[in-house]
Amino acid sequence: MARIFKTRDWSDQLSPSLGEFELLALDIYAHLPEEFRKLTGEIVIQVAEFPTEEIMDDLALETPFDLLGLFEGRGVAERWNPSTGEGPNRITLYRRAILDYWSENEETLGDIVTHVLIHEIGHHFGLSDDDMARIEDTRT
Repeated sequence: MARIFKTRDWSDQLSPSLGEFELLALDIYAHLPEEFRKLTGEIVIQVAEFPTEEIMDDLALETPFDLLGLFEGRGVAERWNPSTGEGPNRITLYRRAILDYWSENEETLGDIVTHVLIHEIGHHFGLSDDDMARIEDTRT
């Protein structure tokens, strides 16, 4: 006997807009462990459709779908200093690449965004993959 599972009706749903995607990312970031968030200092989380041509060239990307997120900034010892004229640390999430990844995998969008946020911050600060996995497992 076949079971009928009640699923969300996606017939009138659109993929999240840039603004909705940014709100999702900010909410996920707010629920990461506080000690992890402290690593980032004053951080800006933004969403773009794709990386710029300059970023694509700098990272030698073959397609704009190759990059889900990017951390730009300085480490804990090199914190942003307003007197230098440099801005705060920044993470950019690339909505189209993340949505493409989401469509090809069996993960929730929230889990993917969480993973990208943690890895962009974690790799920048030299955390191991095991450290980042523990952070993902302990998010509130």
